[in-house]
Amino acid sequence: MLISQIKTETGGVAVVARELGGEARIVKGAESVYQLAMLAASQGKALKDVIISFGFANVIDLIQIRDEKRFLPPITHPDPAHLHLTGTGLTHLGSAATRDAMHKKTSEAAEETLTDSMKMFRMGLEGGKPKAGEKGVQPEWFYKGNGTQSVSPEQPLVSPSFALDGGEEPEMAGIYVIGEDGTPFRVGFAVSNEFSDHVTERINYLYLAHSKLRQASFGPEIRIGAPPEDIRGTSRIRRGDQVIFEKPFLSGEANMSHTFANLEYHHFKYELFRQPGEVHVHMFGTATLSFAEGVKPQPGDVFEIEAPDFGLALRNPLAVAEEADVAVRIL
Repeated sequence: MLISQIKTETGGVAVVARELGGEARIVKGAESVYQLAMLAASQGKALKDVIISFGFANVIDLIQIRDEKRFLPPITHPDPAHLHLTGTGLTHLGSAATRDAMHKKTSEAAEETLTDSMKMFRMGLEGGKPKAGEKGVQPEWFYKGNGTQSVSPEQPLVSPSFALDGGEEPEMAGIYVIGEDGTPFRVGFAVSNEFSDHVTERINYLYLAHSKLRQASFGPEIRIGAPPEDIRGTSRIRRGDQVIFEKPFLSGEANMSHTFANLEYHHFKYELFRQPGEVHVHMFGTATLSFAEGVKPQPGDVFEIEAPDFGLALRNPLAVAEEADVAVRIL
């Protein structure tokens, strides 16, 4: 089942559900995906069963909803500060090549050794898929922001005025809520654009944290349940009526050096991320970047990321913020 959130014509919020390839219907009486997920967690029921128990109202046209820009992020929290955007890198087979080139040291001696990025990638290859009952190696991890940085599908991803680049990262995101006893519950998976500043990161890999403090978008739909082993999609950039970049991307455990379970463990092992009632959107990495092909996105370009098994494509134009006058005042 695929679920999403939309703005109603009267300005409210509605939850929409459909089977892949099927008709989309409003879920009767549902206030939000967050409400449904927390209800399922508290009752110990499958989310799909909770949705079915609410029942369905009228059929709606999701293409029309998209064209009217009425999609919301497929999950939100009543208080955006309690939604966390995070991610892991160097998790996909082939993902080290671009990062290794970005971080390669220029000295002759360094070229004869592995970069830190390649070392991290190899650690994942060797220990990212542990046997049952064992703990795997922890991945690279980063923080992107809270719910204030979550951008609706079709809406602009805004790059800060000081950024050196605003580039896409086509990834799968895991969507989670934390139950009242601190148990993490996976709602499902969605396509995401883990929007980043690759030029800043390339200056020095220690700038990775800075490069990731950017907005992100995910959805428009969440696929409930276990993801396919082999996920295949396409990432493209449109400039006007031209496609200036298009390349397939792969995800799913068949194409990863870590299992989803291992990545989830190393995120939720921190009590900080097991606070009751909170929402987590965790992006799992990619091996496909237009940056690696020398593409420099411009304001107005549209990022389009699609994976047919996860519903409609995620589309966001690029925008750049005006320079902000930031000064600290003494109290």
